[in-house]
Amino acid sequence: MQKAIKKYWPIFVLPTLAAFVIGFIIPFVEGVYLAFCQFTTVRDATLIGFNNFVRAISDNTFTHAFWYNCAFVVVTTIAINVGGLLVAVLLTKGIRATNAFRTVFFMPNLIGGIVLGYIWQILLNCVLSLLERPLLALDATAGFWGLVILMCWQQIGYMMIIYVAGLQSIPDTLVEAAEIDGATRWQTFWKVKLPMLMPSITICLFLTITNSFKLFDQNMALTGGQPAHQSELLAYNIYYTFYGRSGPQWRGIGQAKAVIFCLIVVAIALIQLRVTRKREVQQ
Repeated sequence: MQKAIKKYWPIFVLPTLAAFVIGFIIPFVEGVYLAFCQFTTVRDATLIGFNNFVRAISDNTFTHAFWYNCAFVVVTTIAINVGGLLVAVLLTKGIRATNAFRTVFFMPNLIGGIVLGYIWQILLNCVLSLLERPLLALDATAGFWGLVILMCWQQIGYMMIIYVAGLQSIPDTLVEAAEIDGATRWQTFWKVKLPMLMPSITICLFLTITNSFKLFDQNMALTGGQPAHQSELLAYNIYYTFYGRSGPQWRGIGQAKAVIFCLIVVAIALIQLRVTRKREVQQ
């Protein structure tokens, strides 16, 4: 069997590797190159150095989108992980219809972002109208919390599944030993279960942080960046710069914003992984 694998491995590896190079590596390298160019299409690109990056950083809508997105990431990361862990703990207590509850909580994750955005836009605007408050498109604060509610509703069920798997992998002997030593339920959870959950927490934090930074379709459907670009997240700001503004200079600026955005997300994700992995314990 091993000889057959060694002999035929190119048949399995090369198609995937070729697809990865063609579909990701080449476009990524070309995208980085275009960030230093002024262009209308990829065939008429002209190198202009770091001018696009300077203009991207000095764009007030981009800096506002950055801080708006950072606040969004902090709120959603805390809310999604606390909510997902709380639901996971409740669903591992042996209550009836546990599988049905897991399915119900997970289902929102299967719905497309555009559809979710428009559904929640209708629901939240109806609620705001009844409360005589400004609609989502007229109030950046309302738009922010609307995005938070939408993101939490969609992602809590997914993180719940990961936390459930983590809780179920904790050896019963550790919990029993803590109970014998006289630990309360809270002490058992805080001192025994939570440290053993760190691998799951690492995964969930990584997913929520990166997903919150990359959020685009829900932002476009729910608020469209209104009013006056005040509810734009980074991904939507890049999209609007590239496709919503006229003139060849904006394509290069949009590409520069995309490169800056990529570097920010990668740096934050790597820092988070490094910090949380240090806290993981071996079973």
